[in-house]
Amino acid sequence: MYEEEELFRPLFIENFRRFKDQQIIKILCGVRRSGKSTILKTYKKELIALGVPTQNIVERLYSSMEFEEDFDAVCMYKDLCTAIADSDSSQKTYLLLDEVQEISGWEKSLNSLFESRRVDIYVTGSNSKLLSSEISTYLTGRFVQIPVFTLSFSEFVDFKKQFFPETVYLSMDFFFEHYLKTGGFPFLAKTNHSQEENYQIVDGIFATVVTRDITKRHSISNLDMFNRVVRFILENLGKNFSAKTIFDFFKSQHRSISIETIYNYLAWLEEAFIIYRCNRFDIQGKNVLKTQEKYYLSDVGFKYSQLGFSPKSISSVLENLVYLELRRKGYSVYIGKIGDKEIDFVATRQNSKVYLQVCRTLPEDFDREIGNLKAIKDNYPKYVVTMDASVCGNDEGIGIVHIKDFLFHSEQFI
Repeated sequence: MYEEEELFRPLFIENFRRFKDQQIIKILCGVRRSGKSTILKTYKKELIALGVPTQNIVERLYSSMEFEEDFDAVCMYKDLCTAIADSDSSQKTYLLLDEVQEISGWEKSLNSLFESRRVDIYVTGSNSKLLSSEISTYLTGRFVQIPVFTLSFSEFVDFKKQFFPETVYLSMDFFFEHYLKTGGFPFLAKTNHSQEENYQIVDGIFATVVTRDITKRHSISNLDMFNRVVRFILENLGKNFSAKTIFDFFKSQHRSISIETIYNYLAWLEEAFIIYRCNRFDIQGKNVLKTQEKYYLSDVGFKYSQLGFSPKSISSVLENLVYLELRRKGYSVYIGKIGDKEIDFVATRQNSKVYLQVCRTLPEDFDREIGNLKAIKDNYPKYVVTMDASVCGNDEGIGIVHIKDFLFHSEQFI
């Protein structure tokens, strides 16, 4: 039914199927080039296969040069009304709208169409302001967010085997090393570039987001300081720090920047899905702490494209991969605090919970990784995720799992 490049991410199509024809706007959010547009194209084929006339499927890509700079929400509304009028009025019209954040006030247009036309609306965006309080005001109770991340490890392996059949006999170690060093952008998984070329491509994505989506949109004048803050984040991936930490660091270098500016930079990087904030959670007090959070990247390729690959950074990259996999599975993820001990991740989803420690290798005494988990007295699953194959097994109910197995078979653990 579908072209081969559209076979691999059925989870999103399943989500669309669940919400199809329901009175709710479906919003796909994620970093640029994570596959949102392809998901919409795949869903168009799904609709056609279900018998929806092509004239009742309206596609728009609002980042296209077809739309002038003065194309605003009113223009958007009029254009879509015309397209709906040209469709078969006996059936519902399906609106597949890509990169809607390019149109200021888009939510007002969609709200008007939602109330006055027989439509089913699907939109994508590369900016988390799609779910800001202002938008929620217009679309209260009328939208569902479907986050889109770059490829999981299992998706990455599927892509490689499909597009490069000669790899089907290669070991999982080969695929994991490639994934660890490349990241999960779908385009890279479908090509056979060198590592240097991969980083050049990811650097282009990074530059587009930073230049177009952040510096220009927010009129950042001190580009040098902004780039220095970004580099600080990349170099301290997976470490506890705050805006005050960054402020103190630059102060020690005799560089002037306000804490408010740092807060803005962090917020704008989050909005563009370059980074995700991971707050701390007091396991005993059962409350979220507002200090010394960690930040993880939406794709580890961003780190390598900016700083180059270094074996010294693998531990933080492993944490990043596990964090993203937990998010893909729908978990809310926190850094755990229990007394003076820290748990790398406390992940919660509805009535389920899982605790995880992530490390490159386990020391002989296992003290931090195993000991910290043993300090938690509830009966939720607890795992140590590591690259050390020699220690995998079970220690008093705590699973010790190789990271490639955890990522490839994550449904068995989380």
